[in-house]
Amino acid sequence: MIAPWLLWTLLAVASWGVWALLSKLIGDALSPTQSQTLSTIGLGPVIAGLAVSRKLGPGGQRKRGVAFAVAAGVLTCVGNIAYYGVLNSGAKAATVVPLTAMYPLVTMLLAVVLLKETLNRIQVMGIVLSLVAIYLFNVQQEERVFSTWLFVALIPVALWGISGLLQKISTNSISGELSALWFLLAFVPVAIFLITREPLPPRISVRTWFLVILLGLTFALGNFAILLAFASHGKASIIAPVAGLYPLVSIPLAVVVLGERIGPREWIGIVVALCAVAAISIESKTPAAQPAI
Repeated sequence: MIAPWLLWTLLAVASWGVWALLSKLIGDALSPTQSQTLSTIGLGPVIAGLAVSRKLGPGGQRKRGVAFAVAAGVLTCVGNIAYYGVLNSGAKAATVVPLTAMYPLVTMLLAVVLLKETLNRIQVMGIVLSLVAIYLFNVQQEERVFSTWLFVALIPVALWGISGLLQKISTNSISGELSALWFLLAFVPVAIFLITREPLPPRISVRTWFLVILLGLTFALGNFAILLAFASHGKASIIAPVAGLYPLVSIPLAVVVLGERIGPREWIGIVVALCAVAAISIESKTPAAQPAI
């Protein structure tokens, strides 16, 4: 039987796989900052559903859990802003994206060190394979290692990685539903701030509106699923690298929807990713309990 945390993580992979394709479909119709701002509208249905959920629960450490969830949301937003800043600075997206896609490594390392999470040898092998797959899916060309934008690009890597850890810690105190609610609510004030910095274009097509709202919806569903995975006693050191395999979904969709071709590199990445998921899902019979922070 598949563990609940793995099912929720795979749902997040599916949601973010669609999200990645939608970003490409929007194209130049909106700037990255405008996409971030308008996509917040797509969070609405998930926020509304969570607000009336019966599983929010008071919890013994409600304030603590909510604080960590909000902090995770804010860090994610700030990471997004830094990410967009790197892209707007002239750095190549084909190089920025693969670097920032390695943020699960930060979450994994922090979870092992701070949460004292333990992994068996097969799971460690699975994590290594997942990182290899993320690299194969994203890195397309060589770039000088010490480019000027590199240090700024490390900001979202660090912030997103820390955010993943805070999401896990939040679910140690409150339900996954309540954590997801406050995590997503943190995006609203950031969107208001962004719209004051970069006004929206005078005209936006119906197609673009549909895509950008769906962009926010799939992003929200992915984060909701991740938080439920954390709440289902899933280890952050395992969930984070698996969640980074969303190109496993977006690449086949790009073939069907956009008519793109899959090269040998992508095929190898798909095979490695499937092996990684299989290895990571093999848990020890008596996993060590993880202490709350």
